[in-house]
Amino acid sequence: MAISSRPNPGWPDTRVSRLLNLDRPLVQGPFGGGLSSVALTATVADAGGLGSFGVHHLDPARIREIGRALHAATRRSFALNLWVSNHDLPEREMTRERFDAAVRHLEPLYDELGVAAPTYPERFAPRFEDQAAAVLEARPAAFSFVFGVPDERVLAAFRDAGVITLGTATTPDEAVALDEAGIDIVVASGAEAGGHRGAFLAQAEDSLVGTLPLVRIAVEEVQAPVIAAGGIADVRGIVAALSLGAEGVQIGTAFLATDESGATLEHKAELFGRGARRTTLTRAFSGRLARGIPNQLAERLTATGAIEPYPYQGYLLGPVLAAARAQGRTDVVAMWSGQATPLLEHHSATALYAALTDGTDQLLTDNPITSERAS
Repeated sequence: MAISSRPNPGWPDTRVSRLLNLDRPLVQGPFGGGLSSVALTATVADAGGLGSFGVHHLDPARIREIGRALHAATRRSFALNLWVSNHDLPEREMTRERFDAAVRHLEPLYDELGVAAPTYPERFAPRFEDQAAAVLEARPAAFSFVFGVPDERVLAAFRDAGVITLGTATTPDEAVALDEAGIDIVVASGAEAGGHRGAFLAQAEDSLVGTLPLVRIAVEEVQAPVIAAGGIADVRGIVAALSLGAEGVQIGTAFLATDESGATLEHKAELFGRGARRTTLTRAFSGRLARGIPNQLAERLTATGAIEPYPYQGYLLGPVLAAARAQGRTDVVAMWSGQATPLLEHHSATALYAALTDGTDQLLTDNPITSERAS
């Protein structure tokens, strides 16, 4: 269900709004691994925000298919999201012998879920350059990315096509690196955010900067407009981010919990339950550090050391996670979550977007924020 847009009396007219042709500079965070959906992305886009779809796990043909589906579903702005760095170990080093040893380590888990172990593939993950070419062909309004800075030739191609680029930083130094590369918009993603930490200049464990200092420092040190992300799920969080100088706000977990997202019903129930009040950082599910609700599988894999680098861990666990999702299990499936889940109220993306925008309009109308950067 689309939401009708209206003038925005409270939100500042920011560069983010103008660059992306948005009614309000509100971004729905992208989710990979099947958690994004055309319905959610289009709902937010039709409302006048930036809908996002995570495609880093998809091959070029599927990316083009998603792009066509989104263009058919909405005439407004949406973003497709990729991971720039998609190998923590070269594929030539994931030898068949190492792969077979990892499979043997996980055999009890395959048996428990009643699934066959994965076979050694021709490739473990698509090449970023091929994926980026597919995104460019799909012509979204925006190309967003994490885990690095694309090659200048890639950025130039998007620039020439009029596609706005959004790069994610987890530290002030990463924000500066993105700015110096000419990225149009910097997304400052604090350690409170759910899902994967997109660090690329240092180890993720050494890049856990909170949203408040990250946004404030980034605003001072970069020329590009900054979008605040991480641990923001309500009106007061949005206004706090804008007061720090952010020119837009990205909301992840609150949209992940809505009916329109691709998360399982069990995952959504956990996000609204008391279990999500505690989150942990783990490499267990993908090989890269990510924030989610702790469960048996994460603890088990961490304790046994059965964790391969990205993207091999996710490939090895693929059959297990697919079966667990189909069976509605929460003990052996990744359940990404940020730290603001106690604030979640809305099961509908329509209701959530309306509550966030209308509430922010009212609060900012009563207490206006002025920003030299936003003007």
